[in-house]
Parts: sequence; structure tokens; C-alpha cells
Amino acid sequence: MRHRRVLAAALAMVTTMAIAGCGGSSDPLADGSSSGSGSGSGGIVVGSANFPENELLADVYAGALNHQGVKASTKLNIASRETYIPALKKGEINLIPEYTGNLARYFDKSASISDSATAQASLKKALPKGLTALTPAPAENKDSMVVTKQTAEQKKLKSISDLSASASGMVLGAPPEFKTRVDGVSGLKREYGLTFKEFKPLDEAGPLTVQALKNGQVQVANLFSTDPNIAANGLVVLDDPKNLFGAQNIVPVMTSSKASPKATKALDAVSAKLTTPVVQKLVEKVVIDKQDASAVAQQWLKANDLG
Repeated sequence: MRHRRVLAAALAMVTTMAIAGCGGSSDPLADGSSSGSGSGSGGIVVGSANFPENELLADVYAGALNHQGVKASTKLNIASRETYIPALKKGEINLIPEYTGNLARYFDKSASISDSATAQASLKKALPKGLTALTPAPAENKDSMVVTKQTAEQKKLKSISDLSASASGMVLGAPPEFKTRVDGVSGLKREYGLTFKEFKPLDEAGPLTVQALKNGQVQVANLFSTDPNIAANGLVVLDDPKNLFGAQNIVPVMTSSKASPKATKALDAVSAKLTTPVVQKLVEKVVIDKQDASAVAQQWLKANDLG
């Protein structure tokens, strides 16, 4: 009898451990790193997408909030917009660094984003109740179509339009969600008439995409315009004459109930100093120089009297 009780207890322990393990992996936010004192204490939880620039911006905005006495923590590397926007709506996070045009079209596929002012207006109109977009930064980070210098020279490519003669024989590499987004594969076909030989799902502006482009697994890749890997590897960004990717100013988007005057003032002060060259330099320190993102954020905040 004693042996049976011991066996039953052991089995119960194993089952409990298995359930705990499964429970952790089922949460899309569980893999993100977290810091600070905001979560669970009435503070602001700043989330980020799963690429270096967005994580860095989350650290910058959270640092500025804490400096002004607004408790903030971070929940980094959540995933793509398809995951973190529902989390924002549910209150699992309270703020996310976003991009005006892309977010406007996430909520409204027909949103006009031709210039910064139009994209900002479209975003404010498209945002669901309970979410607020603050003042955008001058800095922009757009999606871009990138090829190697060799491919550009061989196929005489200067703009996305020039791909029309060769796209059918080329593999396009991009994050998985690019396949279904309005300004992704369907947008390239709609605006430029492009149909690629194959779509290869890769990471979000990460090393897999860059490596796949360099070793020829893909011939065209989707990278962000501020990605320092473009210059570091001599890659060529193709012009977008039909403005498929529109205006993409960095903008904090947050839960309206958390947008107090004090928090808004702190966040707007940060955005006002974020220009495209500033963001490019900060991202370069993280991606190329391999510096810690939170340290880079704090250094910049202190240098600008924001942290």
C-alpha cells in the first residue's frame, strides 16, 4: 500500500510539472523579457515587437517615464503586430512603440498614408476605442525591398518597378506576416504587378533574413530602412516610386486610461528628439556594436536630459 501511495504522489508531481510547463509556453507574452516596477503595481507596461529597434525604443520610452516618476516596466520581444495589438487591447501591455502608416493599415486596409500628416490622421481615425496615439517622432522606419549589390548590377535594379522583368524567377524573403499584410506580397502585386517565384518566411528584420540574402537563398528581402545591416553589408534599397510603404513615423500608442498628462509629456519629449539619423545610430550600437539595448537607451536619455 505504501508503494502505491508513493507512486501516486510521484505521478501527481510529474503531472503538475508538465501542466506548469505547458501553461508557460501557451502565453504569447511569456517569452518576452521584463524589467522595472510597473507590472502589477498600477504602472505602465511598455511592450515591444520582436526586432532590435522596437525593443530599444521600448527601453527608451520606459526609461523616460521612470525618470519622470511614472512607474514603467518593459515586456520585450513579444512578437509581431498580430500578437501585441490584442495584448494592448486586453491591457496585458499598456504602451507600444509603433509606426503610423503600418498601424493605420493594420486597422484599416484602405487607410491613406501617403505622407506623415495623412498617415497620422488616418491612424487616429482607425484606432479602436480605448487606444491613443501620441505625437509622432520625426524619425521614420519603413519597410523596404533590398537586394545585394551584385543582383542590383546584374539585373539593373534601382526601384521596385525594375523587378517586373525578373520577379517571377526570384525568391522573396520576409517575415511570415508579410505574406498576408496589405502592403506585403499583395501590395507588391497590386501596386507593381509583381509575382515572385516563391515566398520564404524568415525572421523580423533579423540575421536570418540578411544571411539568406547574402548566400542567395533569397534574391529580394524585406528589411527595415533603419537597419544598419544594409550599409554594413553593402546592400541596395530599391526606391518605392508608388509609395507602397507610405509614411512610417515612430509613435507611442497606449491604453487611453494610462495616458495621463505626466506620462504624455514625458513620452512626447522623447519623440521630439528622435530623428531618423538618431534612431539609426542607436540601432547600430545594438545590432552592429553588440551593446546592451537598455544601456544604450539610458545613455541616450541622460545625454538628452530625459533620463
